[in-house]
Amino acid sequence: MIQLSDKSSVFTDSVIRRMTRVCAQYDAINLSQGFPDNNPPKEVLESLAKVAFNGPHQYAVTWGAYNTRYALARKIEHFSGIKVDENTELCITCGGTEAMMAAVMATLNPGDKVAIFSPFYENYGADAILCGVTPIYVPLHEPDFSFDEKELEKAFIDGAKALTLCNPSNPTGRVFTLEELSIIAKLAEKYDAFVITDEVYEHIVFAPNKHIYFAALPNMRERTVVCNSLSKTYSITGWRIGYVFSTPEVIDRVRKVHDFLTVGAAAPLQEAIVAGLNLKDDYYQGLQKEYTHKRDLFLRGLDEIGLKYFKPQGSYFVLVDISEFNYDSSLEFCYDLAHYVKVGAVPGSSFFADNNQKYIRFHFAKSEEVLHNALGNLKTLRDKLKRKA
Repeated sequence: MIQLSDKSSVFTDSVIRRMTRVCAQYDAINLSQGFPDNNPPKEVLESLAKVAFNGPHQYAVTWGAYNTRYALARKIEHFSGIKVDENTELCITCGGTEAMMAAVMATLNPGDKVAIFSPFYENYGADAILCGVTPIYVPLHEPDFSFDEKELEKAFIDGAKALTLCNPSNPTGRVFTLEELSIIAKLAEKYDAFVITDEVYEHIVFAPNKHIYFAALPNMRERTVVCNSLSKTYSITGWRIGYVFSTPEVIDRVRKVHDFLTVGAAAPLQEAIVAGLNLKDDYYQGLQKEYTHKRDLFLRGLDEIGLKYFKPQGSYFVLVDISEFNYDSSLEFCYDLAHYVKVGAVPGSSFFADNNQKYIRFHFAKSEEVLHNALGNLKTLRDKLKRKA
């Protein structure tokens, strides 16, 4: 056989998405891959119905339809206070995944280094490999998943040209404080580095925590490459609409990369989501209230079962400690969990740079009925997996 690429051999398929297939195989409740089970807002569905008959159904402008970029620029300004030029500072992408890839390819050269906090969303490692970039992993330390300033600075001393910052964090649910973000900003300025932010869960933050837009910090507008997605905010994970926001110089490069990666995001869906981007503050307040309720419901259930976890400050994920079960592999634990307990989770090992087998990740973006059913199944966890303990 003709030899295949070395690059594609050094990482696996997505473990997160693999676990969805495992859930289907064992008829397990899928609390692994993070997609909500509620419909998009009524306004968005009504807009989609109109677009189905009236279009557009052909290509939009490669870097995003103007009315989508205009509405998005106004939304960003409303929540962050940052004025955005929709003509030069935005690129609409095929989801947040492409946004991250395009951002890395636009800012880093093969052989460059990028700092990544660990645990991290699994795509970041694959993005680095595919772009020929070397990751430098900076640990987030238990019990609160905070970073050590000296360890982060060492990554920059060792040559990191950028830091990938997921805030709120997937998988930990950590929301970085102003003090922490100010430390990152200080180091980015000191070492002349980019900060590539992943802010997909900006609107899913639990009081008293607040999401702080890194680009809004002093002197960070020119250094920040914001990657985001509309998937989680509007419950449209299947639509694959994301964006990159940065300076005109960066966005010019992002648009060129995007042009040859995907040509453009789906024109009908770009048109339909304008109705979502124009929603008033009460929608986002309702979203926060809904997810706060679901988080509290799920965590109460975990408390009753006696499982240990890190209480999420944002996102809709929770890391659960499975140390008591004495599994050598969190992946094996998740397979057994789906098979015997009928609940799906993601092995924590897929998020950590070291060989951490201590955690699994659940998501709680499901209806109350589904969450209650999942918790009911989890009550049998120790009985059904005790032979593995």
